[in-house]
Amino acid sequence: MLGTIRAFWNDQRGVAMILVAIMLPVIIGFALLVIDMARANSLHNDLQKGADAFALAAAAELDGGTDAITRADSALATLVYNTYRFSAQGSQQTLASSGITRRYLSSLPANDSDPIANANVTTDATLARFIEVTVTPTGFAAIFPASFLSGNTASNSFTVGAKAVAGFNSAVCDLTPVFMCNPYEMVNGTNSAGGITLQQAVAERQYRRRLIQLRSVGGGAAYFPGNFGFLSTDGNGAKDLATALASSKPQACFSKRGVTTETGEKAGKVKAAINLRFGMEEPSTHNAFKTPEFGPATNVRKGGYRNNSGNTCPSLSDFTFDVTGKTQSLGLDNCFATANCPYLGGRMGDGNWDFTTYWNINHRVGNSNNPKPIPSEIAGTGTNLPTRYEVYRSEIKNNLIADLSPNPAKESGVPENKCQPAVATVDRRLLYGAIINCQALQADPSVNLSGKTPNLPVEAFASFFLTQPIRTDRCTGKGTTCFDYDADIFVELVDVTGHAGQGTLNNFLRDEPQLYR
Repeated sequence: MLGTIRAFWNDQRGVAMILVAIMLPVIIGFALLVIDMARANSLHNDLQKGADAFALAAAAELDGGTDAITRADSALATLVYNTYRFSAQGSQQTLASSGITRRYLSSLPANDSDPIANANVTTDATLARFIEVTVTPTGFAAIFPASFLSGNTASNSFTVGAKAVAGFNSAVCDLTPVFMCNPYEMVNGTNSAGGITLQQAVAERQYRRRLIQLRSVGGGAAYFPGNFGFLSTDGNGAKDLATALASSKPQACFSKRGVTTETGEKAGKVKAAINLRFGMEEPSTHNAFKTPEFGPATNVRKGGYRNNSGNTCPSLSDFTFDVTGKTQSLGLDNCFATANCPYLGGRMGDGNWDFTTYWNINHRVGNSNNPKPIPSEIAGTGTNLPTRYEVYRSEIKNNLIADLSPNPAKESGVPENKCQPAVATVDRRLLYGAIINCQALQADPSVNLSGKTPNLPVEAFASFFLTQPIRTDRCTGKGTTCFDYDADIFVELVDVTGHAGQGTLNNFLRDEPQLYR
């Protein structure tokens, strides 16, 4: 009997079965736990992708515009449709805007590990730079019997959520270092442009056609809508600014979140840079702009009768402008002649200009007085009268640049071969600049637009068509009441960046929505 007991004690056959029987619940439980963790991780990844997509879609609308939050909310509601699995139901589920909450932020904590505080949150669309998207926690049914082990009779479930923070920055490059006080800036729901917004002005021809007299103001004077100034670049001094203004390849980049103004009045530099685009070289810059990047536009028709043949690129003083029946520029709105233009204190016209005279003088059949047919794209009258920029582009499109005005002027739009070759890579008759809400900014005593003030927010970047050179002849005989045309630029608004724009500035834009958390 003793031997039988000893043999049984030492017999190890079947021990593995015993160990397996003991460990089997542990192995099965561990396997179920691994499966649950994989499912939970997969669910979290799906939800996180949804949160990231929602945040990026909304952040792309945070361009600092007054309706940025409205557009961002619309993007949340319409642009993203995400699906996920392994929820409480275990089947494919939809994550829509109703399944998230969002907060708009003006700033982020200094450290990523720091929580977002109320001080970072904003409801002001112009200050909203970031968005925090939180996915409503989703119920997750586990396979592992956690409730059995804990003695809890509740179901084996817990929740999985996700959170993302995205922001947006927009910048433009190769832009002239100029800012313009928003002619359409709204103050208490109205403005001196007849209540038309910047977006409306871009969208409708009758508003784009309004001629704007941009005026350089310095010396501490108030920046009225329609005034312009200069932006700081990497260069220093008036020489670098003049080069950037005159070049067809300016190297400066500016962020929509903040630009820095440049000090000083530089009217003479502006005149030289603008007129260079019309094939006129001022004596003061005769040796400064001798490379192809400083060439004129492909169409320089300006209504000027050159007084001499000359052997050099002409200057402003070589021309007599708007000789009745002989030359005709794109001209001013008719109301400027009677000094009764209705907007911006007389510095924005009503859009009515003498297109018929311009066409009849500059585009004739041979040497006759019969005008050529007007291309269909600019054959409009009344509220559908074409803009000057549309006429200018139509001349290029339909090969009408070489048409001559009557003798003895014989002006065409072809630049003189004594100047630099025409620049065809960019439109030299367009002036690009930052639009700033000067009236709102000047309410801040720390802002001095005549000085070097950093981080000024930009409403939009815009392009303006230069309708004519900067001229001084209009002041002849008009005494001290004459505007200082030596510093004024006459332009039409062409386009702006942002959702209301026509897309012609996209090549300059560097839009960067990105995830931060």
